[in-house]
Amino acid sequence: MFSAEFGSDAKKFIKKTDKEIARRIIEKIEKLKIEPFPSDVKRVVGKKEKIFRVRVGDYRIQYSVFYDKNTIFVSDIDKRERAYN
Repeated sequence: MFSAEFGSDAKKFIKKTDKEIARRIIEKIEKLKIEPFPSDVKRVVGKKEKIFRVRVGDYRIQYSVFYDKNTIFVSDIDKRERAYN
């Protein structure tokens, strides 16, 4: 099982968003800790690093997987229209 770390943008989003949306996002991250590459994962194109994204309704979770540290780093969470800027 992987552990999860959050970047400042992801932490900020979780704190300011609606509690129900935050709960759904946290549930998805808990599932990513068990299976970091579910069937609905996509690689973010145009990034130098290997960044992946999964959907939670209208929201996108962007993350990287570090096997050497057994960690998932959640770099950003945002609505789809703002997630890729």
